[in-house]
Amino acid sequence: MLGTMQTLPDRLVALGWSADFAAQVLPEEAGLLPARLVSLHRDRVQALTEHGPVELLCPPNLSVAAMAVGDWVLADGPRVARVLDRHSLLRRRAAGTGTETQLIAANVDTMFVVSSCNAEFNEARLERYLVLAHAAGITPVIVLTKADLCDDTAPYIAAAKDLGRDQAVVLLNAREVQAATALAEWLAPGQTVVLLGSSGVGKSTLANSLSGHARETGAIREDDAKGRHTTTARHLLPLPGGAWLIDTPGVRQLQLSEVAEGIESLFSDLIELSADCRFRDCGHDSEPGCAVQAAIKAGELTAARLARWRKLVAEEKANAEAMAASRVRAQGKFTKKSASKHGQAKR
Repeated sequence: MLGTMQTLPDRLVALGWSADFAAQVLPEEAGLLPARLVSLHRDRVQALTEHGPVELLCPPNLSVAAMAVGDWVLADGPRVARVLDRHSLLRRRAAGTGTETQLIAANVDTMFVVSSCNAEFNEARLERYLVLAHAAGITPVIVLTKADLCDDTAPYIAAAKDLGRDQAVVLLNAREVQAATALAEWLAPGQTVVLLGSSGVGKSTLANSLSGHARETGAIREDDAKGRHTTTARHLLPLPGGAWLIDTPGVRQLQLSEVAEGIESLFSDLIELSADCRFRDCGHDSEPGCAVQAAIKAGELTAARLARWRKLVAEEKANAEAMAASRVRAQGKFTKKSASKHGQAKR
């Protein structure tokens, strides 16, 4: 296997390599080159190795769509041999397909959920990102930007902190170099963070401040505080302190599927309250002895949070069922196709 905890190559460790990845390398793969994906293209990928950047082609049995920025792969010459198991994976239900899954980023330690202190701030949208992070086992940090353009930031900070227990919230001006200092706790050498959020919230500006790279940023519309996409593809970027940043395009619609654990984690307070309801199948409406409704009346919980929880649970269930049905249909088509080919071969 490629190294032990004591002998991991320093240059690989700097890229995020760990003993868990090294342990996956089989003896017969000792001659293959570990590489971390920094960007994806139609039929090839850009990656970093301990020797520097490389461009790799994908074999016929491995689609680029099956990989994500941040993945570790083993390279056999100019080709990707296989993708190593991830310690975390961010994915969403692909827009427009209904049942396809789109990979966002892999092997991420922290998610910076970026929102601005203006009309763009939306609790329901932020909760979707937080659910995504919890489902992947990633630490979520809400980063509130445009603090310099807001007269009173206290309501935004309070609302963000109320979205989860011990939820980390950082307020900053994304244009200032001190942004890296404010987020230093999550930017240790070898750590990987991902920036997620809507267009126009300051993601590209923050990425510029953290990385020291000057890239294009866009203005926002004054009427609705929404902006244009200035990042068009995902990239893994090195940060001055040794951490890695995955910048992503602004997300217009975040469809969730197969994230039940993330919902349970984010709304653990509601789930714990539900256990105290008089009836096990309590709908938390007008049933007697409902602990959830009692908490709302006592001001310990808002009806809006309950409504958002219900909506996410219903969406998760519907999407999971739709994707499961799609897989069954796909398997049926594959079986019929295989049977047909087998019959033709017999003839």
